[in-house]
Amino acid sequence: MWGLMLFSEIINSLSAYENGYRASIPDDWLQGRSCFGGLQTALAVAAMRKVLPEAPPLRCVQTTFLAPVPAGFVAIEARILRTGRSATHVEARLYDGDQLACLVIAVFGVARSSIVTIEHPLLMIEKSAEQSRELPYVPGIAPAFIQHMRFRWAEGGFPFSGSAEAMTRVYVEVRNEPTITESHVIALADSIPTPALSLFNKPTPASSLTWMLEFLSDDLNTPTAPWLMDAQVTAGHGGYLSQTATLWSAERKAICLSRQSVVVFG
Repeated sequence: MWGLMLFSEIINSLSAYENGYRASIPDDWLQGRSCFGGLQTALAVAAMRKVLPEAPPLRCVQTTFLAPVPAGFVAIEARILRTGRSATHVEARLYDGDQLACLVIAVFGVARSSIVTIEHPLLMIEKSAEQSRELPYVPGIAPAFIQHMRFRWAEGGFPFSGSAEAMTRVYVEVRNEPTITESHVIALADSIPTPALSLFNKPTPASSLTWMLEFLSDDLNTPTAPWLMDAQVTAGHGGYLSQTATLWSAERKAICLSRQSVVVFG
């Protein structure tokens, strides 16, 4: 019902290929003409993990979406840029044939001794996931990959609902996945539609240009669902938008901060 390959199956399909790696992307994981951006970044980080001699926690990821990554095999090259005393910078590149399609740089770092401990402010929300409205998957209107996700709107308008505010709070899940991994967290943090789409009264395309994801915790030993995305568009002009979001675990712990540059075509 939800496509031929689960998210975890795509991540696990990553294998050695020429000077790097490759993975298989089915068309039910597309977002318009391109592979879902969260999956692109998750595959890049999975390839980075293969070139790291150890496995320090992921601290931040920067992604630039350059060109569409179509269904089929995607080639990925990963290399270590620099290893310091505690932090390692790694780069990954996704290719469609000879075309560079996605560039990802990540920082992995062991914990440092510090007197600074600052917790993210707690999120106050009235509706539970069970009380929230589920977004249906509508073929031909919603991106294909959304059939693998479950979205339940706690606050803000659905896409194309003519809302007055570009803010959403959405309970998110990857369907049929019994465990949460680093790759799943990356995907969840990029999964919801930009809140700007709720301002429109009709289907309107949008696309991410760049994405910055900062991990606030490396403790992912938490229930799989439902996680929560708290997102808002902070500014917009000339079709270019800036948006921020926080990804909360099922136990209401802030796991990631997200910052995206988004374009809308309307």
